Amino acid sequence: MTTVADLKGQTVAFAASGGLDSCTVTRWLTEHGVTVVAVTADMAQPDETDFTAVEARMRASGAADFVAIPLHEMIAEAGIEGVQFQARYEGDYWNTTGIGRHVIVAGMIPELRKRGITVLGHGATGRGNDQVRFQLCTNMLAPDVTIYAPWRDPAFLQTFGGRKEMIEYCTQHKLPIKVTHDAPYSTDANLLGLTHEAGKLESLEVGPWFITPGMGVLPQDAPNTPESVSIRFEQGRPVAINGKPVTAFEAITTANAIGGKHAVGIATHLVENRFVGIKSRGVYEAPGMELLGTAYRYLLELVLDRRSREFFDQLAPYMAKQIYQGYGFDLGTHMARAALAPVLQLMTGTIRLSLYKGRASFEAAQDVPHQLYSESNASMEAIGEFHHGDSEGFLRVLQVSARALAANGQVVAPSWTAR
Repeated sequence: MTTVADLKGQTVAFAASGGLDSCTVTRWLTEHGVTVVAVTADMAQPDETDFTAVEARMRASGAADFVAIPLHEMIAEAGIEGVQFQARYEGDYWNTTGIGRHVIVAGMIPELRKRGITVLGHGATGRGNDQVRFQLCTNMLAPDVTIYAPWRDPAFLQTFGGRKEMIEYCTQHKLPIKVTHDAPYSTDANLLGLTHEAGKLESLEVGPWFITPGMGVLPQDAPNTPESVSIRFEQGRPVAINGKPVTAFEAITTANAIGGKHAVGIATHLVENRFVGIKSRGVYEAPGMELLGTAYRYLLELVLDRRSREFFDQLAPYMAKQIYQGYGFDLGTHMARAALAPVLQLMTGTIRLSLYKGRASFEAAQDVPHQLYSESNASMEAIGEFHHGDSEGFLRVLQVSARALAANGQVVAPSWTAR
């Protein structure tokens, strides 16, 4: 474990958001003889658009230098991959923070190399997932770089028990923090979404709807009139929204605006299993991911056959867990990407959705060249290419195993069948 005593006289590149943790840690490190270069990831986070203000806060806290790394395209591409994998952790969370941590480390490493810095610092706590993500991502991409985590440093923990002590420390040193003791929850943000946790959200007796959405509105405040939106995918990538060509970044930005307006993907409530073994409660916003992801899910329904669908449904939760736990750069993830590649070649088509009060519902599909759905085969009104009578032989084959199960005592009827 690296401690502040080990770092005296060295330079640390600190992943700085400009918030309470960043200001506190930067000032505390400088007081202990450590030079801090504050590195901020510009990932189009909606809650922080003025990076000159972030720089001012970090320099006021003692940072020797500051750099904002432009990562718009990287976070957008990583988000599109999340859509393609349908990588929602435990069913509902689009992994926006998990994806973001991978992007931050991937963006910081070149900056460390350029400056000759060999220590990467972060302010993630010892109870959360982010400490794992920063650690593993750095270990994989730059195994020679040392990680410094103040929340695992006994000297830091002796001084700061939590937010209360940090706020008092910053107030005492007149550091320009924006949080107060009364903050009802904390928020982490990037292009893909917002995650709200802690504060009042830690009590299950408090409903989650007191949060103030940062990327849209709550369902009750959404328009009373539905809106149609069409999304064109080519080989798994969104290339046009409502007929207008878009890049990956533009696709997510546009989807954020349209989805947020109608409360799609806003205020998703989840009590999840953290990697460290405890449960946490969060409220998530990811309107663009939800909008694009829903359209892509309908496209998958049209294209994948039964067996490929079964395999895909194993890939999706696997990839979600990989991202959530910080393994987005390992061999297993690369294997999953290779398995997904043939699917992407077939994912072309236009899906139209109807957005209303938090829901994105299927409206129409057009120009899906690789779809397996056949209107004539599916019809119950007329005999098309699939002849109804052909099912007789199919069912005769199936009945052999069904009768064998019954004859050998392997069929047990549930209690609700008894009268």
